[in-house]
Amino acid sequence: LKHKLSENAAAKERIKEKQAAIETQKKECRRWENLHELIGSADGKKYRNFAQGLTFEMMIGHANRQLQKMTDRYLLARDDAQPLELNVVDNYQAGEIRSTKNLSGGESFIVSLSLALGLSHMASKNVRVDSLFLDEGFGTLDDEALDTALETLAGLQQDGKLIGVISHVPALKERISTQIQVTPQTGGRSHISGPGCGSISSVRT
Repeated sequence: LKHKLSENAAAKERIKEKQAAIETQKKECRRWENLHELIGSADGKKYRNFAQGLTFEMMIGHANRQLQKMTDRYLLARDDAQPLELNVVDNYQAGEIRSTKNLSGGESFIVSLSLALGLSHMASKNVRVDSLFLDEGFGTLDDEALDTALETLAGLQQDGKLIGVISHVPALKERISTQIQVTPQTGGRSHISGPGCGSISSVRT
C-alpha cells in the first residue's frame, strides 16, 4: 500500500508539472494567435498593411505639425475603416470628421502641402532633402491662404531648402523674387529667361 501511495504521489507530481507546461504553452500559443490576428496572412498583406500603418501614422504626425502652421481649422487623421486612408477633423464644425475628398481646391492644396512637407521631414532623417518643387495648386487659394502657404515656404527657404514653384498665378510674380520665366514662341518653341538661363534661352516644347 505504501508503494502504491508513493507511486500515486509521483504520478500527481508529474501531472502537475505537465499541467504547468501545458499552461505555459497555452500562453505562448495565445501570444502567437494574437500576433497572427494582427499581422498574419499567407500572402503577407496584413503585415505590409501593419508596417505601412505605422509609417503612415508617423507621416500624419509630421504633416499635422506643418498643417497647424497654416490653419487652425483642420487636423489629419487615419480612417478607422480604411487605416491607409485619410480623413480631416474640422475644428470649426465641432470636430466633425470627414473625407479629404470633400475638401475644396484650396483646402486640398494646403493639406497636400502639409503632407509633402511631413514626408520630406521623414525622409530627411536618412536622406537629406534640400529641394521641394510645387507644380500649380496656388490658383485655388484665396489671398489669406496664399499668404500662409508662401510664409510656410519662406520659412523652409530660411532653413536652407531650395523651394521651386511652377505656376501661372500672376500674384506669385509679385511675391517671388527669383524667377525663371517661360514665354511661348512661334514654331513650338519657348524662350526661357532668368538667372542661369543664358545658354538655354530657346527650347522646343
